[in-house]
Amino acid sequence: MTTDLGAFAPTRHWMRSHPLATDAVLALGALVSMVVGSFADPHGPHGPTFGTQTPEPLSLLLMVLGAAALVFRRRHTRTVLAVTIGLCLLELSTGEPRAPVAMSTVIALYTLASLTDRPTTWRIALLTMAGLTGVAMLAGPLPWYAQENIGIFAWTGMAAAAGDAVRSRRAFIDAIRERAERAERTREEEARRRVAEERLRIARDLHDVVAHHIALVNVQAGVAAHVMDKRPDQAKEALAHVRDASRSALNELRATVGLLRQSGDPEAPTEPAPGLAVLDELVGTFRHAGLPVKVMVELGRDGDPLPAAVDLAAYRVIQEALTNVRKHAGPEVQAEVSVVRVGASVEVTVLDDGGAAAAEDRGAGGGHGLLGMRERATALGGSCFAGPRFGGGYRVHAVLPVA
Repeated sequence: MTTDLGAFAPTRHWMRSHPLATDAVLALGALVSMVVGSFADPHGPHGPTFGTQTPEPLSLLLMVLGAAALVFRRRHTRTVLAVTIGLCLLELSTGEPRAPVAMSTVIALYTLASLTDRPTTWRIALLTMAGLTGVAMLAGPLPWYAQENIGIFAWTGMAAAAGDAVRSRRAFIDAIRERAERAERTREEEARRRVAEERLRIARDLHDVVAHHIALVNVQAGVAAHVMDKRPDQAKEALAHVRDASRSALNELRATVGLLRQSGDPEAPTEPAPGLAVLDELVGTFRHAGLPVKVMVELGRDGDPLPAAVDLAAYRVIQEALTNVRKHAGPEVQAEVSVVRVGASVEVTVLDDGGAAAAEDRGAGGGHGLLGMRERATALGGSCFAGPRFGGGYRVHAVLPVA
């Protein structure tokens, strides 16, 4: 939180960098004011008049000592206040005519009030006000009801109030500045957290896309190599599937990586994220790769669409599970996919009838597919289980809350 001071900014910066020199200038100004005021007679026929009285040498000495003490007002605040009070008491009880030595006490009391807490300020201020005023009324040469005595009480009280107000304002500004800095740190931490979450989500999408399509390309390329000499027509069909799978992989990679572009980039993708609406296309790629898949989708009669995050998570879980079936399950394997809405959740189940050895291979793999499925489900407040089935095969079951 900054304040624009214009032409006074360099002066304020110098004053903050040289506090002792600043206090010396203040002390010199206070000395000049006290000396000039000591030549004024407040009881002139037409108000205060200058040059009608002359201060005593002791009063001049007290004014010089009081001003000199003010040079150290911020380093030794209470000591300076005690010294100025003592000088002021000496002047109030002996000075005739009285010199304005109390000005140094007023400045010292203001400094103390601006640098300490409120209870301490008012305890010391009340003692100072009562002590100086009492001495001025009882021991001074003027009558106890003289306006100069009341003026001492008023000036010391105003000094304490002004210093307390300055301290409160500084504390208020510091609190606002600290709150703004804390809010800025909170915003930065929230932004970093969101960036980390987005990176993790994009990493999961990239893994799902690459693992799915590369597995299909690998299978179809193996088929093409196996039947190239004896059945060139089937090899040609397998290569066509390789071309389609690679094109799909490139398109999805382009769409996913496009999320990292700026919002105004014309190359950013405009098509929606995949979901259960294109589940048939996904299953079709596996069927072309030689994996029989049965599908059953039951989302209820109301026909309410699933939230986008749940729709995408269900699609990715099915994609990763079928990819694992194609990569790890034995020959002549069959898979079943079911998506059922049960109450406030959607349950996604992918089964295959592969052998026990295939299940062990999948469980021992070092990939991130199973971890990615669990992270997707957990991010939505759901759960995901993957493990071998009793009697052979593998089962993936995910529960995704709709709300």
